[in-house]
Amino acid sequence: MGTNDTTYLGIDGGGTRCRARIEDENGRVLGEASSGPATTRIGFEKAWRSIMEATEAAAAQAGLTREDFARMHAGIGLAGLGRRGAEAALNKIAHPFASAIFISDGLAACLGAHSGADGAIVVAGTGSVGVGLIDGREIRLAGYGFPVSDEGSGADIGLQVVRLALRAADRRGELTPLLSEVLGAFDHDPYQAVAWSEEARATDYAALAPIVLRHANQGDPVGRRIVERAADAIGDLLDLFLARGIDRLSLVGGLADAITPWLTPDLRARLRRPDADAAAGALLVARGRLDLPKRETDHELASKFRV
Repeated sequence: MGTNDTTYLGIDGGGTRCRARIEDENGRVLGEASSGPATTRIGFEKAWRSIMEATEAAAAQAGLTREDFARMHAGIGLAGLGRRGAEAALNKIAHPFASAIFISDGLAACLGAHSGADGAIVVAGTGSVGVGLIDGREIRLAGYGFPVSDEGSGADIGLQVVRLALRAADRRGELTPLLSEVLGAFDHDPYQAVAWSEEARATDYAALAPIVLRHANQGDPVGRRIVERAADAIGDLLDLFLARGIDRLSLVGGLADAITPWLTPDLRARLRRPDADAAAGALLVARGRLDLPKRETDHELASKFRV
């Protein structure tokens, strides 16, 4: 491509990984790449390093150099954007792009899922959150971060199973195959599990979710209760959007396919496949093709700012 061509960057920065996608003016994908977590909860500098690592890898795939970033407009979806001090910290970062607009990763996913139109998503991944768009307003539900929030997420599922495994180790609860496997990961030593928990992040807890889901699908009673609880939490968010008049709903995130069968038949019937992903939503922002929604209340986390 020509050295003076404008390009667009979409970033989906989540709690587990960061994805970068670069497109040309015609929407043709030039390069895509992934890196590690990009959430403000691991620190702004670490999150920014993940963003740049993914961007540089995608640029290399596209045949672009660092000098080409000066003609690249970036839309950056970032997990944990609503944390206190996030805007000020990101403003201090000198980015190399022609422009950069930061939004929450949830808003990026919602924009991508419904091509910028009114609708809502519930994210079921390392964390969980509900984001809806209606009449130019953003409605955000939950998603305040693990462990105080993010019910139904992979991290929450992991936390529940560790707690129940410790109970089983004390014979305060039943020892099922699921709990035996989890305790086995700690050599059946509760204090080893406690030591692990003192350093564990949300992504570490979320790594246990596939084990829980596997046992739940095999009929493990504790696994089933944990997954049913998670599905109830996700279903509650979907119901709240329906109550607000949003009937275009999608479930997204790394656990979406695994959680969907555990939802009520009515909610499963209402779900629609997302049009595109969060990187596509971030690209809509990078291209300036839509006005970002206004926050419904002060605690809503979607924010727009330039750095």
